[in-house]
Amino acid sequence: MSDTYDYIIVGGGSSGCVMANRLSENPANRVLLIESGRNDKHPWIHVPATFFKIIDKGRDVVFYVGEKDKGVNMRDSIAIQGHVIGGGSSVNAMLYIRGHADDYNQWAQLGNTGWGYHDVLPVFRDLESNMVHSDEFHGQDGELHVSETPFHHPLSRAFIRAAQETGLPYNPDFNGAEQEGVGFYQTTTHNGRRWSAAQAFLRKAEKRPNLTIRTETRVSHVTFDGNRASGVMLQDGTQITARREVVMCAGAIETPRLLQLSGIGPGQHLQDHGIKVVSDLPGVGENYQDHLESTVQGETLEPISFYGEDKGLKAAKHFLQYITTRTGLMTSNVVECGGFADVSGGGQPDVQFHVLPFMVGWADREPIEKHGIAIGPCFLHPKSRGSVHLRSNKATDPALFDAGSFRDSDDLEVLVRGVLKGIEILEAPSLAKLIKRRHLPEPGLEKDMDGLRDYVRQTAKTVFHPVGTAKMGPESDPMAVVDSELRVRGVEGLRVADASIMPRLVSGNTNAPTMMIAERCARFMTGKSQAVSAA
Repeated sequence: MSDTYDYIIVGGGSSGCVMANRLSENPANRVLLIESGRNDKHPWIHVPATFFKIIDKGRDVVFYVGEKDKGVNMRDSIAIQGHVIGGGSSVNAMLYIRGHADDYNQWAQLGNTGWGYHDVLPVFRDLESNMVHSDEFHGQDGELHVSETPFHHPLSRAFIRAAQETGLPYNPDFNGAEQEGVGFYQTTTHNGRRWSAAQAFLRKAEKRPNLTIRTETRVSHVTFDGNRASGVMLQDGTQITARREVVMCAGAIETPRLLQLSGIGPGQHLQDHGIKVVSDLPGVGENYQDHLESTVQGETLEPISFYGEDKGLKAAKHFLQYITTRTGLMTSNVVECGGFADVSGGGQPDVQFHVLPFMVGWADREPIEKHGIAIGPCFLHPKSRGSVHLRSNKATDPALFDAGSFRDSDDLEVLVRGVLKGIEILEAPSLAKLIKRRHLPEPGLEKDMDGLRDYVRQTAKTVFHPVGTAKMGPESDPMAVVDSELRVRGVEGLRVADASIMPRLVSGNTNAPTMMIAERCARFMTGKSQAVSAA
């Protein structure tokens, strides 16, 4: 009996925390949440400004290294995902962005009944407790605290002024009536601490006797009785039974890998690896999408950036201020400001800016050891598609991951225009007076468009928003993996409730939309939401 549950949730990230809370609200339901990472105990997780240390040290994250990618000059494609209770919401920059209304209307136009903006907005509002906004777009009574950060760096303020000097409007609310413009991001923080999905949804749920949470536990595959999901097999050989449903919340790389190991995916691919086909779904692992950015970086005249503030006596001073007053630099989410711009003239923002008050490196590029600012444009609507498939039939082997970066040349051209806009902002008066010189891209390179394209290819990196590999779609779409209620096609008792189901990537950060997806899935499962047609 101890290994039998009503519901099994695979993955304890943003979506898994929501699912565990909602499904365990009914004390009659026995619920199991399985997370391959650790619990979210480390203090760096909870102090907003120290999330960079989590990533730099490789704690509580997993680096998925893809195939050599022609689109980025044969560099490795690297996607970082949270590997801890709370998932991405425990290690990200805490930006609260839902995307553009048209994103969801396009989902509905693709045949996903009940997923238009007017359908999802009430769910976003129900989840949210906003510190500032209370109107038709925002809620006050939800578990997810959304706040204004108490610390604003002078370079962040200078960026906002400089961007306005280039013609971008000031926008106090990227989740309101209009997305376009620049300003400070609202964050999933509360009283100077990170407010992850674990804090919002799991803390109160984990006290319930009908919810079991297993950390540092790896799933091998979903088990089936005929075409019905009957539970999961763990990598240590333990079999766990689900009386009602199994819900995949493992993310856009792990979810399709586990589905394929379970016999759900492209039939020939599974047979090639000696896996019995349970449901031949060619879309599993396809449709991979992500946001890529390429930074514009400038050195400041004066030592005013975050550079060096995390070391020695400076770090001690900031920490003392934080623990005694919950104020100061350590309450910053670092990516304090940015915005959305239409750089192609299409009528909707196609580039988002993430701005950091210091210069940055990446996995294959050392950071610039000087004071400065990094302006990171990323293109919002990728046309390129990658894939996630199996290397073998061994559950311990990582996925065969191909990001497909810039496979469609339009993506490259949009990001090049974004970089040009970033240069324009860096050279606008409010920033220019603070900047000693531009480090990246090399000054003058903007006059050589082929050179600038190569710079973008050489420096483009993920901003951690992989989606789409188990996409939602109507029965008429041969590549659809789940229906409008997130049920996996061709089987019973199995759903996907994470970013994998997005048919198209939303215009912005994916954490809030992922929680919305999980909330909707839980309502479908518990009957608390009117069912939508599985068109």
